[in-house]
Amino acid sequence: MLFPHPLVEGRLLRRYQRFLADVRLGDGQVVTAHCPNTGSMLGCKTPESRVWLSPADNPKRKLAWTWEIVEADGVLVGLHTGRSNGLVAEAITAQVVPELAGYASLRGEVPYGGDNGKGGFRSRIDLLLEDPARPPCYVEVKNVTAAVEGGEGFFPDAVTARGAKHLREMMEEVARGHRAVMFFCVQRGDVARVRPADHIDPEYGRTLRQALAAGVEALAWGAEVSPTGIRLVRPLPVVV
Repeated sequence: MLFPHPLVEGRLLRRYQRFLADVRLGDGQVVTAHCPNTGSMLGCKTPESRVWLSPADNPKRKLAWTWEIVEADGVLVGLHTGRSNGLVAEAITAQVVPELAGYASLRGEVPYGGDNGKGGFRSRIDLLLEDPARPPCYVEVKNVTAAVEGGEGFFPDAVTARGAKHLREMMEEVARGHRAVMFFCVQRGDVARVRPADHIDPEYGRTLRQALAAGVEALAWGAEVSPTGIRLVRPLPVVV
């Protein structure tokens, strides 16, 4: 995935109200950028960190900049969670991920999960792989930005009841005879393995292990991150 426009470098002043970040650009101008990551951004929001912003395509958008990358402990980290689905879809379409190769079609944001009581579905799956010759494959993508010394990335970086809910819904799909895959998209180059963050959200860790025991699969891939683009380049073990 290449960025459609050159990114602009700056220095982070602060991240606040979840969706906002003040950044000082190279010319001294201070701008407020959209922060496309609703997690705690553990280790990725230190003031004076180098950051890279993308300009908005729509001149009428309220915020003219979007925060894309941060340098954390000398490593470039892609923190835009909205990029993860595209990165994974791109890798699957290019037949880079062997476990998910060979499906006839790929669709994104497909409603699933049973009736929500209002005539609709409870959730949307990030990616749905379909092929006439085999059961559909439901792929939930999670963006991993948090890591500790020693090359271990972890998810989540904050308590996520929604994440556990997705795992339970994926277990339901497996029970229906379908395939379900939890895909950890690691947007940083210093991670060698991924694990559930039991120290932050033990319920998510318990639910992930239940899901794996029930037949849900877990994959993790690490990305190569640069100010020109991001791409998934290597499989990583998921340690539970």
